[in-house]
Amino acid sequence: VEDGQTIKITGYGGEGVNGGPKGDLYLTFEINNNTPFKRVGNDLYKNHIITLYDAILGGEIEVETLTGKVKLKVKPETQTDTKVKLKGKGMPVYKKKGAHGDLYITYKVSMPTNLSAKEKELFKQLSELL
Repeated sequence: VEDGQTIKITGYGGEGVNGGPKGDLYLTFEINNNTPFKRVGNDLYKNHIITLYDAILGGEIEVETLTGKVKLKVKPETQTDTKVKLKGKGMPVYKKKGAHGDLYITYKVSMPTNLSAKEKELFKQLSELL
């Protein structure tokens, strides 16, 4: 179910008037999200930090999903805010057995810090080549 969704359970409400049938019970869900996932409908969205080196050269990373970790290949020259779609890794679809939304991963490139003098020199040489 989704945050704010209301469902009706027929016959489980209060007693009827003058011996009439019981009323209906309405449940409204309020869901607290304390996960790294953002839900929109049945789809989930999540940011994942990748290193500068994986972004430039490509590589393989592990990403946490609702059902466990999956390995993804990062393409060389990946830019920050690049999105990848993991089909069927989102939320289960209400009243549709076996159907799931998708999970969208947004890559965020982490810049290296505390570079040594040698590393700074290598980056300077690289910038002069461009």
